[in-house]
Amino acid sequence: MRILVVEDDPEAARYIARGLTEAGHLVETAADGESGLVLARDPGFDVAIIDRMLPKLDGVALVETLRAENVATPVLFLSALGEVDDRVVGLRAGGDDYLVKPFAFVELLARIEALARRGDGGETRNHMAVGDLELDQLTRRVSRANQVINLQPREFRLLEYLMRHANQVVTRTMLLENVWDYHFDPQTNVIDVQISRLRAKIDKDFDRPLLHTVRGAGYVVRDSD
Repeated sequence: MRILVVEDDPEAARYIARGLTEAGHLVETAADGESGLVLARDPGFDVAIIDRMLPKLDGVALVETLRAENVATPVLFLSALGEVDDRVVGLRAGGDDYLVKPFAFVELLARIEALARRGDGGETRNHMAVGDLELDQLTRRVSRANQVINLQPREFRLLEYLMRHANQVVTRTMLLENVWDYHFDPQTNVIDVQISRLRAKIDKDFDRPLLHTVRGAGYVVRDSD
């Protein structure tokens, strides 16, 4: 899943982002309500995790704005405010769930997975396909022409990101920031190595390539040459 985390506590944001990343999800973060609102307007997020107490724009106002703009992304509020009235305020503002700090990460993970299923009616929101290549985010199953393909966690995240941006050129910077969580270029061939490994698994034994290199620009997954 692609998940937005809006949290102004740097340590908490890193903890949540790291845990979600290790669970195989793509995570983007914002440290205040205004920047969180800008990101949250992107309809491509499966779930948004939003702290109630944020600088610049508090979480309740953020979600109220999203709902007024008809952004339907499921929202899980995080807050140290755990009284019944506090939860009611968050849910009435448009939140879909409310988790009180401190929390167990396994519960956070279970709740966002439930929200994602609820958000798509239990159907195919978490299923992506390009040609005969299919990826299911919840079961983490990848197949091509009905043949199961076994991927390592990093390969899965790489393919998930590429498929989410199918038919769009994805740059090295985009991959470094969203798959490796690097906000600088380490000047290594890590991307080239992983692309090569992924290509060997999803293209090598099939009749046409789906993963293409766009010279001088990046990579693209598409069902054409």
